[in-house]
Amino acid sequence: MTAHASAFRLQNLRRWPAVCGILLLGGAVIAAAAWQGPALSRAWLVAFGVWSCVPVGSMMLLLIHSLTGGRWGEESATILRPSAALTSVVAIAFLPILVNFGQLYPRAHAASSLAQDVAQRYLNGQGYAFRAALALCGWWILGTTFALGKMRPLLAGLGLAFYGAMISLVAVDWYLSLEPRYVASAFPATIAIQQLAAALAFVAVFAAPSLDESVASDIGALLLAALLGVVYLEFMTYLVAWYGDLPDKAAWYLKRSSFVWTAIIVLAFVLGAVLPFCILLLRKGRRSRHGLQSAGALVLFGSTLHFDWLLVPAFEDQVNVVVVGTGALAILSVGSMLVGSALIPEASHVRS
Repeated sequence: MTAHASAFRLQNLRRWPAVCGILLLGGAVIAAAAWQGPALSRAWLVAFGVWSCVPVGSMMLLLIHSLTGGRWGEESATILRPSAALTSVVAIAFLPILVNFGQLYPRAHAASSLAQDVAQRYLNGQGYAFRAALALCGWWILGTTFALGKMRPLLAGLGLAFYGAMISLVAVDWYLSLEPRYVASAFPATIAIQQLAAALAFVAVFAAPSLDESVASDIGALLLAALLGVVYLEFMTYLVAWYGDLPDKAAWYLKRSSFVWTAIIVLAFVLGAVLPFCILLLRKGRRSRHGLQSAGALVLFGSTLHFDWLLVPAFEDQVNVVVVGTGALAILSVGSMLVGSALIPEASHVRS
């Protein structure tokens, strides 16, 4: 009886973080949806872009592991599965962006005939909402299914194909179309690999203490590959734009060439790419718990700066967006970690 009562109390104690996290996230979503100020809407979009990388990237890693196998996925399941389950929260956190669509995207008030034609036929509010709902609901189903351990290779393959199609659409809808005259064919792939890198970095930070050297080395190698993918695609996009010498592409980069934004992207490159690369390139660094955690934390920091550099210059009130966005990102991160902390003990008993 005593043991049963202790287990019941422990289960109730594990529910409290989830309740607090749900209340925090729910209050933040309601406030962001109800507030009509453009600064909060823009800041929420930036915070959403940074924060959603980990849940969506964790879902992708579960799908990949279901097809490829490997100890790295089994040992990191206690982190990946609760994170992937938060794809449901990603869908809910998108609601303020949908509500404030008109404040975020200049195409909603397009003036030129070409922009009006494109906006009416594709980049309109109805199409935007439909594509977002399709992507988010699909990711919600996939994330929840694989978080519960119901992994099937066929479903994983179909899920990856679905993800590839959806990220090609919503990356343009949500982020690239903030400046509708700029186009970059590699942009969706950059966002996808950024999500993978963020999820692997999250695993590196929180799972490293429980990993043996072999598995830690595998996680470090995967993180190194994802990190190289982001840097390569970003550099090639810039190189192609520079060779093309087109006014719209030049204008996009000129907005990001001020002293502040140049300093931010250089800081993101040095701290979020070069330093983790040096740590992970060494076998000893990948196998070290502190080395893997340090590399993961630096990649997460660099991912945040990278998203700031990509999105914030599109807005006029940049300082307000950065300040409010930092607060929104903190609320989303703390709330989701509180929810995830209640799921981790349960997920630790689930094995594929």
